[in-house]
Amino acid sequence: MDKWLEFGRKAWFIVRVLSGYEERRIRAYRLQLQKRIEKAQARKEELRRIPEQAILSEVRRMVEQMQALNRQLEETEAAIEEYFKPIDKNAEMIMNMQLEKEEKQMKEMLKAMHEQAMLQREMAAKKIVGSADVSHPTQQMASTPSNQEQAK
Repeated sequence: MDKWLEFGRKAWFIVRVLSGYEERRIRAYRLQLQKRIEKAQARKEELRRIPEQAILSEVRRMVEQMQALNRQLEETEAAIEEYFKPIDKNAEMIMNMQLEKEEKQMKEMLKAMHEQAMLQREMAAKKIVGSADVSHPTQQMASTPSNQEQAK
């Protein structure tokens, strides 16, 4: 009975091969295997990309955080500048007043130095005239009233 069963199987296989059924089945199986391999490769490629995507998303997130921080810093800086504007204006006014005061003092000092220099010149001129008077007593009497007028 096994022989008859084996013979039937072989005969049935030959009929299928001759009809092209077996060939179509083999092609379908090969296509199915090929599709499975392509899907597995695509999945493998996606898994390989996941770390890249994770890194890229992390980098994007960090860049966004840095941009947000920069915006916040700019806003804070603007708020600080706005807060200190009146103080800066007052400080500038005070500095200008101090500069004007210093300039005034410098002008007064220059004027005083100039007057002092003029007085020293007059004194030196008087000494020269006085020493000339000692050598010429007649001129001393004539020059004495003029010296008194200059002293006044």
